[in-house]
Amino acid sequence: MKLIKYSLHTGKENMQIDSDLLENAILNKSSEPVFRLYGWSPKCVSLGRNQSEISTASGIDIVRRITGGRALLHDNEVTYSYISPISVIPDGESVIQSYKYISGFLINFFKTLNIELDFGGEKKGASSHDYCMLISTGADVCYKGRKIIGSAQCRKQGYLLQHGSILFDYDKELLENLFNENVSANSICTINEILPDLSREDFVKKFEEFITNEL
Repeated sequence: MKLIKYSLHTGKENMQIDSDLLENAILNKSSEPVFRLYGWSPKCVSLGRNQSEISTASGIDIVRRITGGRALLHDNEVTYSYISPISVIPDGESVIQSYKYISGFLINFFKTLNIELDFGGEKKGASSHDYCMLISTGADVCYKGRKIIGSAQCRKQGYLLQHGSILFDYDKELLENLFNENVSANSICTINEILPDLSREDFVKKFEEFITNEL
C-alpha cells in the first residue's frame, strides 16, 4: 500500500486529487492500494454525488464529491481516502463488506490509541437529515454508539475510491446554522472528546506511523 502523507488543500483541490488518484489507478491498472490523509483550507461543505444543492454561509466553500452520501462540513477533521482494485479486497464485490474491510483498518489504528471503535447499527430507511454524521448505518464507524467516522464510496472499472471524515472536533453552532437541524452529542463523537490532550498534528503523525508499519 502506498501512503500519501497529510497535506492541506482547498475543497476543489482535494476532490480533484482523489478523482485523479482513481483515474490513474484505472489507467495504469495498478494493483497497489493508495491511502491518503488530508485536511481542508478553508473549511468546506462537500455534497454527495446526487445530493441537491444547499446554501452555505459566506466564506465557506462548497464542492461536490464523486461519491454518494449526504453533505459534510470539512473543518476540524482529518480526512482519508483509499483507492484500490476491488479484487484485492475480500468479498470486495459487496459494497458493505468493502466498507467494513477498509473501516477495519481504521478501527485497528484507533486500537493503538486505546480507543475501541465498532460499526454502527443496521442501515435504516430514508432520513430527513442533510448532515451525513447524523445518519449511522451498519458500515459506519462509531464510538459507544456515536458516529465518529463518516465514509462514502464510488466504483469504476474494477476499482473503488472510499474517503471519509474523521471528526477531531466540531462547531455545533455552525453545523446547526448550515444544516438547519439539531446536532446532538448523543449522535456524534470526536477525537477531542475522547483524547482531549492529543493534538491533531500528533494524531496525524501517529496515523502515518501506523500506516507505514503496515506497508
